[in-house]
Amino acid sequence: MPLKFATLPELYAHGFDTVIDVRSPAEFAEDRLPGAINLPVLDNEERARVGTIYVQQSPFLARKLGAALVFRNAANHIERHLSHHDGGWRPLVYCWRGGQRSGSFTWMLQQIGWRADVVEGGYRTYRRLVNRYLYDDPLPHRLVALDGYTGTAKTELLSLLAARGVQVVDLEALANHRGSLLGTMPGGQPSQKAFESALAAGFCDLDPTRPVVVEAESSKIGERILPPSLWTALRAAPRIEVAAPLEARTAYLTAAYKDILSDSQRLKERLDPLRLHRGHEVVDGWFALIEGGDKLGLTRTLMEQHYDPAYLKSRKSHGADAVAKVTAETLDAQGLQAAAAKIESIVSQI
Repeated sequence: MPLKFATLPELYAHGFDTVIDVRSPAEFAEDRLPGAINLPVLDNEERARVGTIYVQQSPFLARKLGAALVFRNAANHIERHLSHHDGGWRPLVYCWRGGQRSGSFTWMLQQIGWRADVVEGGYRTYRRLVNRYLYDDPLPHRLVALDGYTGTAKTELLSLLAARGVQVVDLEALANHRGSLLGTMPGGQPSQKAFESALAAGFCDLDPTRPVVVEAESSKIGERILPPSLWTALRAAPRIEVAAPLEARTAYLTAAYKDILSDSQRLKERLDPLRLHRGHEVVDGWFALIEGGDKLGLTRTLMEQHYDPAYLKSRKSHGADAVAKVTAETLDAQGLQAAAAKIESIVSQI
């Protein structure tokens, strides 16, 4: 009997040894259950071919071809990827809707003697549970937001807090973006669905009776949108403001953004659209600093003329007041550890 899961935490706590996604590589690349491996019983081209025959010729012909391909591919996976498992191995299998692809593969595994089961409703059930968790129900966690100007090392502070045992979720890491105009990261951003899967898994793994520290963000990180439940909780979260001298922020941000600051052409392409908001004279001044190779000067000027004004405008529009302020006089290892200790103490009292 296919297994039914009523809640997302229940699905995450499935207890199986391996989760196998038998959908096509394209489906798997867009999103999947956390930790799942992809053993497609139809590849991208085969899935398209079977679908075309189903629509244009005959459902029977499509099912006949599909069955041959599914069993052939499944046998290959068993021989090449699964034969090392012993008799006690327990795999959990799913496809798009818990139908023929996952059912056929699960049946083969069961015939061998493995204790395989299939997710009722497949990936669609999983997505419904994610949507309920992030879109419909209130987030069951108390958030505390780290706020402050760009360059105050908030992301690094999250890592230091996690090392101290504080519950944190690094939203920018999950979105693979540094959350600013120049925040693109190698590899690009995950799909919106994959971002939501990572968010849901991250929060479900935490204790809802203890606060969770996140970085204060806008409703989007790059092109990824914060789902409603998370955005509502973040807007209502008490904020701890992190402050640091402009010189320290300049040095820190110059090192953190070394990749983009070293690519003059790409940097100009990113900054050029800001002529509409900051004016030609301001952007031409930035370009002169780029052409002169003055990374520190450019970083400081960008903060003074763009990032800091944008932050103040956003803070004013949201009406967000900080419950505490932590000042890091330096942003080196010693200064950040001291700031993290202060933040930990504040969080423990919220």
